[in-house]
Amino acid sequence: MRYRVIFAPEASDDLENLLVYLIEKAGPDIARRYVATIEQFCHGLSRFPQRGASRDDLRPGLRITGFKRRASIAFTIEERTVYILRIFHAGREITFDVRDLDEAAMQNGGP
Repeated sequence: MRYRVIFAPEASDDLENLLVYLIEKAGPDIARRYVATIEQFCHGLSRFPQRGASRDDLRPGLRITGFKRRASIAFTIEERTVYILRIFHAGREITFDVRDLDEAAMQNGGP
């Protein structure tokens, strides 16, 4: 069974911000490839979404999985949909940002 993968606006913003940052540091080709690899990894959750650690202490149903030890992907699974909530790169504080997701997600019709 495949799950649908949806990126919350905040997760899309995280990828865009990462792209801009990496273009300055590593150049446009490397930056685009790296961000595309993160997106592919997220879409791979459609086949096996029960990855990563459960973080119900931060939000009920929240899971966080790592990507190449440089990024953390916060997501939830509801029925047959994986909602990518945020993508944290290089040690960004997770607890503060994730707790603020509930209000923003509800405004956008997500989990």
